Amino acid sequence: MTPRPFGTTGLQVSPLGFGAMHFDSIDDEVEVGRLLNGVLDQGVTLIDTARGYGRSEERIGRHLTHRRHEFVLSTKLGYGVDGVPDWTYDCIVLGVQRALRTLRSDVIDIAHLHSCPLQVLQRGEVTAALHDCLRAGMLRVAAYSGEGAELAHALADPRLGAVQCSLSLVDRNNLGPLAGCKGQGVLIKRALAARAWAQSQRPDDFCEGQYWDRWHALALPDPAAALQGLLQQHTEGVGRNSQLAQPGDDG
Repeated sequence: MTPRPFGTTGLQVSPLGFGAMHFDSIDDEVEVGRLLNGVLDQGVTLIDTARGYGRSEERIGRHLTHRRHEFVLSTKLGYGVDGVPDWTYDCIVLGVQRALRTLRSDVIDIAHLHSCPLQVLQRGEVTAALHDCLRAGMLRVAAYSGEGAELAHALADPRLGAVQCSLSLVDRNNLGPLAGCKGQGVLIKRALAARAWAQSQRPDDFCEGQYWDRWHALALPDPAAALQGLLQQHTEGVGRNSQLAQPGDDG
């Protein structure tokens, strides 16, 4: 868990991060607080959440505000702000302000445009808004979370200092876009392919179901060795700029 530079952003993060998506299935707030504080106690210094993760942002703010100095905070936005259309300048600025209040923080370390459509990115309005929030001191790194052509576009935009994308043994589609990385910090999500090897039945979730199919199609003779190699690939092979965001992050 020795911290490492997160690209050229100036941030230092642990190689393994915590993806704080699956919280709504836990109703016991004591248990949620124990989980979040336990993550920090184990040396994880990156917590990743999003506007769309139900109660996740509010719970992180509630249970970790007293330890805010101990971790890098990553969230995602671009939608779900009352009174303004999604994926507009005002939605981004108001979304950042809302996230600051909900997370009980003076600054967001990494703020991602969350799966923003390519045509919206190409117009430039939302990226400009995120960059203006950065210049205003509301966040430290403007970023993009998504896949494919949108990821490639984000990597080519000098205003975005980090990206987040899926990459695993059964999902290598983003290796091409990541080849264009020029010092950005990279967060890898779904690195363990939703633990497809541990599911006795095919999951109903679309993405997790696909991962389950692909995992079983590989018919690996030594799955444990493959998983060990996968972890090494993500923490070293993709580049020193990359971190894992596990467990439980979506697209």
